[in-house]
Amino acid sequence: FETSSTLGSSLSKMLMKSPFSGTRKHHRWKDFIFCSTLHGSPPHHSYVVGSLNKSITQHAKLGQLDIARRLFDDMSERTVVSWNAMISGYSKWGRLNEALTLVSAMHRNNTRLNETTFSSVLSVCARLQSLPDGKQVHGLVLKSGSESFNLVGSALLYFYGNCFEIEEAKRVFYLLHEENELLWNLMLVGFVHCNLMSDAANIFDRMPTRDVISWTTLISGYSKSEDGCVKALELFLLMRGKGEVTPNEFTFDCVLRACSRAGALNEGNVVHGLLIRCGFELEHSIGGALIDFYCIFNAMDDAKRVYDELVNPCLNASNMLIDGLILRGEVDEAEMIFDGLVERNSVTYNLMIKGYALSGRVGDSERLFLEMPQRTIVSSNTMISIYSRNGEIDKALELFEETKGERNPVTWNSMISGHIQSAQHEEALKLYMTMRRLSMSQTRSTFSALFHACSSLGSLQQGKLLHAQLVKTPFDSNVFVGTALVDMYCKCGSINDARRSFIGISSPNVAAWTALIMGHAHHGFCSEALLFFEHMLKQGIDPNAATFIGVLSACIRAGLVNEGMQFFRSMENCYSVIPTLEHYACVVDLLGRSGRLKEAENLIKDMPIEADKVVLVALLNACWFWMDMEMGERVAEKILDLDPKTISAYVIMSNIYAGFGRWREKMMMRRILRGLEVKKDPGCSWIELNNRVHVFSVEDRIHSHCNVIYSTLEHLTANVNSSVQYDYVSIPIIEANIFTATYPH
Repeated sequence: FETSSTLGSSLSKMLMKSPFSGTRKHHRWKDFIFCSTLHGSPPHHSYVVGSLNKSITQHAKLGQLDIARRLFDDMSERTVVSWNAMISGYSKWGRLNEALTLVSAMHRNNTRLNETTFSSVLSVCARLQSLPDGKQVHGLVLKSGSESFNLVGSALLYFYGNCFEIEEAKRVFYLLHEENELLWNLMLVGFVHCNLMSDAANIFDRMPTRDVISWTTLISGYSKSEDGCVKALELFLLMRGKGEVTPNEFTFDCVLRACSRAGALNEGNVVHGLLIRCGFELEHSIGGALIDFYCIFNAMDDAKRVYDELVNPCLNASNMLIDGLILRGEVDEAEMIFDGLVERNSVTYNLMIKGYALSGRVGDSERLFLEMPQRTIVSSNTMISIYSRNGEIDKALELFEETKGERNPVTWNSMISGHIQSAQHEEALKLYMTMRRLSMSQTRSTFSALFHACSSLGSLQQGKLLHAQLVKTPFDSNVFVGTALVDMYCKCGSINDARRSFIGISSPNVAAWTALIMGHAHHGFCSEALLFFEHMLKQGIDPNAATFIGVLSACIRAGLVNEGMQFFRSMENCYSVIPTLEHYACVVDLLGRSGRLKEAENLIKDMPIEADKVVLVALLNACWFWMDMEMGERVAEKILDLDPKTISAYVIMSNIYAGFGRWREKMMMRRILRGLEVKKDPGCSWIELNNRVHVFSVEDRIHSHCNVIYSTLEHLTANVNSSVQYDYVSIPIIEANIFTATYPH
């Protein structure tokens, strides 16, 4: 199991294996002929066979597997030791499929599989998570009576636990644990691996003896989640208090990571002191954990101090420091460390490529990507995202095409997001259809991005189709996807669907609540929006800056001035949320609509940050509504000082002057506008038909069916223009040209 470094160490001792990865097909085991007894040919104990076995073992240990295999193939007679040496070599160096093929050949050769063979092959099946193969090996174990051997029983439990077959693992444990003490720790690791922490704590309490592996395994399990980090630290204190065992470097590694996740800086500093006292501070694994810990808390000076004290810091420690510096924006310093490294791996390159991009040095990102001695799919995914964010969608597509045959879900998601960032929403949806046709698995990011595309298109039908596909996946109740779904339904005007989607989220966070509040506020359901805000607070979820935008918007639409001002004052006083320009714009709009113009103007004067155009235009709009020309002129002057080409200021002042009959001033505003040669973006409407969105605007003839549309429009206009009388009241004749419109793509 990959629960902690301790686990890998303990299993190496018990099973003599190291972690591997790979795939394995079931059909190899079809050649097995299972007999009630397994008899192999009697081993030949000549000096030659023994010498060859020794040579095979030595070459296999050194990773010289081809040489070892040639010696093995040339043997005229092989013993079980010969087979085991070769199988162990393949296992050790990660050639797991070849190890299983050799076990299959060994069985067909009628060579008896012994306890060493069984423990090796079960370990291989565990690493591959190949349940069918492992179960058939278990059958051979039972028929041979080898389950009572400690290594075999341990390998069986390890196999089932690593394949998440926890019930089978428990059966092995309850059958064999009285005679095999190794199973206690393995059962504990199995529960932790399957995230069954209550079962893990229960078996930990029942253990006859607990060593450092037992304590570290349980601490590791709790430290993996934010909810369990406090429990992990409590366990560490209990471990120290009981004095049963002394923590090792793996224990400290887990505890440091728990401190990071729990936000426990002071406790982490104490652990650092213990590390120094125990002499572990210069261990490479601990150095990396310490650097990661200090980087998370932005204590970069401490992180660099730890790094500088390491003798020949390992690449992992260097990567962690580079990552921390990049996240803090110190790309130049990260570059210095990168340039000074003798050894680099793909992770190092990917971090630096990302760092250059974050600092706007896209050219350096591209240069480093092209210089990479060996690119990985992660590198390509990173570069696709960088090209997309930089507006170079053609380069992103070119690189995407180059990744054929090695693409993973992240590759597809990166390209889908690239299309969306370039406002190519329909292309994003088409790419998703291709992704489905190729049976590529989707992730939560896939659906989140696509729901954003649907909301940008205003395509409710397409959004509902995606929702129908989402319910068939494990992400149906995911808060990340659920928030995007709620936002999509709100922006497409389907508030009831938004509410139902929100209810389906397992544990709504502040982002999910905010999407729901803003959607209701936008569509005028102001009392409901404020009610949801109250419910959110009762759930113990603190609002963020975006939440207050939704709340203030609801107050603006409902005319709740006093309530809105109370919410605004509570932001910093009660929730430590610093108001931004967007919040001030909302409050100015709220006060302005209610006629409290002087109060709004004073608020702008007292702002701790300089007001921008948005804030000032909100007040200018209020001056227009209440026809306050004097204040309007003051505000307009400030706006034009910031940006002389602000169209809205000229338009609003023109309307104010017209309202007061100041025609000379009005004409002056209009002349200035004409001199700016500004062109107002035309308004448009759209309709969704057969999963396609058709947009129409005035005097546009782009749509392929525009002639038919115009003909139909003229026919409708002719009917309207016929003389119609309702209670002796005649409807005015409508001129056909005011309807001139069409439907472009």
